Amino acid sequence: MVASEGAGRKAVVLLSGGLDSMVAAALAREAGYRLHALTIDYNQRHRRELESAGAIARALRVERHVVLPLDLSRFGGSALTDDIAVPKTGVGSDIPVTYVPARNLVFLSLTLAWAEALGARDIFIGVNALDYSGYPDCRPEFIAGFADLATLATRAGDGGEAFRIHAPLQYLGKAAIAREAARLGLDAGISWSCYDPQPDGRACGLCDSCRLRRAGFGEAGLDDPTDYAA
Repeated sequence: MVASEGAGRKAVVLLSGGLDSMVAAALAREAGYRLHALTIDYNQRHRRELESAGAIARALRVERHVVLPLDLSRFGGSALTDDIAVPKTGVGSDIPVTYVPARNLVFLSLTLAWAEALGARDIFIGVNALDYSGYPDCRPEFIAGFADLATLATRAGDGGEAFRIHAPLQYLGKAAIAREAARLGLDAGISWSCYDPQPDGRACGLCDSCRLRRAGFGEAGLDDPTDYAA
């Protein structure tokens, strides 16, 4: 990403608290954007992620960090929002029960709404389609489709102002993302990836997200600062 690309323009970053969203936000800052961060508190089981989002927002010196409550546990349908066990047997080929129905569609819609209100036309999201759990709302087709929808759904779009949905990690694996975190001088230890934090505060080490993170840091030859229970 070109360092002068943002040139002082506002951008809204969807900040989950995970490694991917932290790196995406840092890349936006490196490109010169003025960062505003949106975190959705969807009553997920991993509340630790929200603490990480706050720490990342402070570390990146975002201009404003909004934590928006949206209780998706009222819908359920996911191991992250319902009384369903988080799988610990390894990353499979099917969409796992940790998939939250239409999560990124809902979250990007809210991000778009705030961006339009701010006068921002750039949105950053840390999805990637290589080392991930197979969620359909992480795929390039979804990002491209949402960009088209953003133009159709907004007053800004109706006036000819296109929204740019940046997914700078789209084609990066976890090892490359870990290397980017190191290159950017980020403290990866303040990010959180685990789907099932343990009572003692450690990451479980066995869920899909823990496995992908550990493998990525290992492949990159970097130390993963996460304290794992297993």
